[in-house]
Amino acid sequence: MKTYINRETCIACGNCYAICPDIYDCDEDGIAYCKLDNNKFTKEVPVEFEGQVIDSYECCPTESVVVAK
Repeated sequence: MKTYINRETCIACGNCYAICPDIYDCDEDGIAYCKLDNNKFTKEVPVEFEGQVIDSYECCPTESVVVAK
């Protein structure tokens, strides 16, 4: 599984990095990004965080959390 944040649609609500701070973080404006690979969608999410990534995806009000197997 890989993930990234669509920073164009992110509204800085903080859900993703509150749910999964090991994978997501925010910049100085509060806009989220995937800190695994600097939002480049290149690295696999460690198995132990997959559930939290799915929760982040499901809780994003703007569908900015992108997840792919």
